[in-house]
Amino acid sequence: MSTWQSLVKSVAPTIGAALGGPAGGMAVKFLADQLLGDSEASENEVAKFIGSASHEQLLQLKQLDQQFAIRMRELDIDVFRQEIADRQNARELFKVNIWPQIMLSALFILGYFAIMGLLVHYADLTINDRVFGILNTVIGVLTAAIPMILQFWFGSSQGSKEKDRQKL
Repeated sequence: MSTWQSLVKSVAPTIGAALGGPAGGMAVKFLADQLLGDSEASENEVAKFIGSASHEQLLQLKQLDQQFAIRMRELDIDVFRQEIADRQNARELFKVNIWPQIMLSALFILGYFAIMGLLVHYADLTINDRVFGILNTVIGVLTAAIPMILQFWFGSSQGSKEKDRQKL
């Protein structure tokens, strides 16, 4: 999940849950319409607005969350259940054959630490700014993927809470 979506999820949990699931387009359109006054605004425009939002605008976002929740109830859409169902489908696939996930996760983690080790080993090399920028980007992307792998293997606390709630 991107930074702006994480911010939305922390301020407006219903909209944030919708952004991460099948109702994501509807949530972006709702935000574009309510915050920017343009329902045709792109996701990038919404992200830029939220990324630079003031405290008053974040408060407005929190209030919009309640409106969005009411609209979703009117449409008989439970965004939290959809988010859980989406994860559950991934876990069902996992039960069929677990080896591809194990191999890809292990390969990624080993490759990540191999690259980090090489960079530490050759840290005293002088490289031009362009190569440094490329390496910096690659390391950032690889580092950002580590939490996704961990979330796949260990799940999320929100998903666990919802699963426990459904058992009752």
